Amino acid sequence: MTTSKTEHIAICPGSFDPITEGHMDVIRRASRMFGRVFVAVAEDSGKVPMFSVAERVAMAREACRDLSNVVVESFDGLVVEYAKQQGAVALVKGLRAVSDFEREMQMAWMNRQLAPELYTVFLVPHPDYAFLSSSLVKEVAMQGGEVSQFVPDAVHKRLQDRMGRSQ
Repeated sequence: MTTSKTEHIAICPGSFDPITEGHMDVIRRASRMFGRVFVAVAEDSGKVPMFSVAERVAMAREACRDLSNVVVESFDGLVVEYAKQQGAVALVKGLRAVSDFEREMQMAWMNRQLAPELYTVFLVPHPDYAFLSSSLVKEVAMQGGEVSQFVPDAVHKRLQDRMGRSQ
């Protein structure tokens, strides 16, 4: 028996601190590949976030508002456990450069040991976003650089507010 894409659920996990156009490129494409996509905002990613988890979820929800099959939630703990709770068949991750590959492969292999029924799908972002990371966006914004082309509008506004600048 074959199943349609509408029956398949995927998880796009990350810290999304903040969500960028590179993230959105991966999420948009995942939303065309899977029936439902959960953008899973990690509560504790081991990083010191600029934005609270509630702010990161709010920004991601605003950015994804036009994607009818995308749900944004926060999660805590192992992403494979969250994926099981949602009935997901895949984790979708973006690979920007060779520097991402080793770390992402390690995580994919560990996740496969923890949940062999869960696939990891790697998507290569559009070349316009191949260099883009949340860390780089925050660094440029903190130094007064213009980042509006790299983030959704709601994120740009929050970055401006956080930096004490008006639009």
